Amino acid sequence: MTRPVPILMYHGVSDVPADAIRTLSVTPGMFANQMELLEERGFTPVTTAHLARAWRGRAALPRRPVLITFDDGYRGVHRYALPVLLHYGFPAAVFVTTGWLRGPDEIDGAALDRMLDWDEVRELAARGVEIGGHSHTHPQLDQLPADRLRFEVERCKEIIESQTGVAPTSFAYPYGYSDRRVRQAVHRAGFAQSLAVGNALADPRQGPLALRRLTVRRGTGLREFTRLVEGRAVGRTFAVDRTLTKGYALVRGSRRLARRTVGAGVRE
Repeated sequence: MTRPVPILMYHGVSDVPADAIRTLSVTPGMFANQMELLEERGFTPVTTAHLARAWRGRAALPRRPVLITFDDGYRGVHRYALPVLLHYGFPAAVFVTTGWLRGPDEIDGAALDRMLDWDEVRELAARGVEIGGHSHTHPQLDQLPADRLRFEVERCKEIIESQTGVAPTSFAYPYGYSDRRVRQAVHRAGFAQSLAVGNALADPRQGPLALRRLTVRRGTGLREFTRLVEGRAVGRTFAVDRTLTKGYALVRGSRRLARRTVGAGVRE
């Protein structure tokens, strides 16, 4: 029987993050403590691609698998998280917003904090970190028209492949938002698996294009972190998040419907 797997979603790793990502940026010390706890509890980190292959019957999983993921591509992942990951021999996945990274495709003023540059991304990849896509400009993909959606996904993939020499196979939805149309666009672009948020354990029944993750915040202490990775009281921990998510999903659905109605009216 296949058991659910915790997929941890980090963002920044910094003692002094920008205000915009402060609540989603853990301190380097806390990150080190959390990785030490995984080691002590017998967890074995794997990559997103490894998990997907295993759930397709093409690979084996360790006894207590866990995924360590980072969204956006903040510089602290290289400066602070990488040395800890190397110390324990842990793989991880970083989902980069290509228009935010420092380099030739950077959009001035778009990033929320200090970002990775492509030399740092390449070093992460060389050290066993999976590099995945996270769109080009970090929009709410389910709110975009078809042409813009396609651009966001395909442009992100093209830039990662040109900069690293490897086409990414995993994707994470900005803000965790997706619908059937978004998932199809991601799949058509060549991504084999993709991650949402959901704040629940990942399960193969979710499908490879909608795997759920657990948010690790600045206020996530070791006791709560232990409960998350062991799958205890996850629902209670994220009860407020789920209520807000459901409410906002209704709002976003109404916005999509309104835009389609307006568009249909213009065509008529």
